[in-house]
Amino acid sequence: MRPEKRSFSIQGHRTSVSLETAFWLELKDAAAEDGVTLAGLINTIDKTRGAAGLSSAVRVWLLERLKARAAGKAKA
Repeated sequence: MRPEKRSFSIQGHRTSVSLETAFWLELKDAAAEDGVTLAGLINTIDKTRGAAGLSSAVRVWLLERLKARAAGKAKA
């Protein structure tokens, strides 16, 4: 599966993120659940990514979110 590239304005500069379709779908769902735009969510991830590339940071952020959700369901 080839990554799909999308461009965003983050903190006043244009950047692009390349993700596979499954990641874009999860990211859209996360933005909707959090009540933010996709660009807003990517901006939030960008602020906390450190030295990681933005696309990698998005994937890791989604993984951590899904792991936290799974851990919460396991405790219920």
